[in-house]
Amino acid sequence: MDFVLNLERVEQDFISALLREERWAQQRLYEEHYGKMMGVCMRYAGSKDEALDLLHEGFIKIFQNIARYRPGTAFNAWMRTIMVNTCIDYYRRQSRRRTEDIDTAYALSDDDNPDILSNMTEREILAAVQTLSPAYRAVFNLYVVEGFSHKEIGEALHITESTSRSNLVKARTKLQEYFVEKRMNFE
Repeated sequence: MDFVLNLERVEQDFISALLREERWAQQRLYEEHYGKMMGVCMRYAGSKDEALDLLHEGFIKIFQNIARYRPGTAFNAWMRTIMVNTCIDYYRRQSRRRTEDIDTAYALSDDDNPDILSNMTEREILAAVQTLSPAYRAVFNLYVVEGFSHKEIGEALHITESTSRSNLVKARTKLQEYFVEKRMNFE
């Protein structure tokens, strides 16, 4: 006898339980996605406590906006978008905007050491990123990790494209300085 599991129906039932605010469904969603979503928040936060606050705020938004989820779309991607936007909103509330001239920025070559990151642990990379200022960290994450363009970053963070470019260059410079200081010079 063959059994066919209708995964679409299972997802619909689960989403329905979330819409009814059933605690078991909320707990299951939180427990199943805690690790991935915490990873997203850690990249934007300055500390683990700050990341945990962002994570909880993000899950509250997910639960509050579950009715906006459209079946057939990737649920994980929908949740990740909410988490990233929660982090961006936090950055906007916390930051003092500084407009910096692109003329003061200089280009850094990625071609010199293309394999640097593959030689590092996730913790080393995360520790380095967390040393960046909130402005640099936000631009670095949005550009390098999330794949946003400078125009999209500018719109999301309410800064100019040139400020986004400048902050990315400066973030890379700060990361290089961090690795040199930690005797992780890869040249």
